[in-house]
Amino acid sequence: MIKIYHNPRCRKSREGLEILKNSGKEFEVIKYLEEIPTEKELSEIINLLNISPIQLVRKTEKIWKETFKGKELSDSEIISAMIQNPKLIERPIVINNKKAVIGRPPTNILEII
Repeated sequence: MIKIYHNPRCRKSREGLEILKNSGKEFEVIKYLEEIPTEKELSEIINLLNISPIQLVRKTEKIWKETFKGKELSDSEIISAMIQNPKLIERPIVINNKKAVIGRPPTNILEII
């Protein structure tokens, strides 16, 4: 089953959702600001994306700039920061079986569906 970690207020996330709708495939929408991933889930997503945790952080968010920017943080601390402040998680994230992409640009999603 395809999953999209979605923020309805984000234009890129809405565009990614449209790509999935137009694909005709079944998918599950996870509004990650309401259904915050656990540390284990977020770690698994990062592994599927094959990136380091810092690459999933939205560094332009006010909370990042005011609280975390310029600090030496471990991967675990970065994951904790994203769980405590889910707005920091880049979006949308689409997972299909053992493949995952960040939908920036949204056309990245086409690679795995």
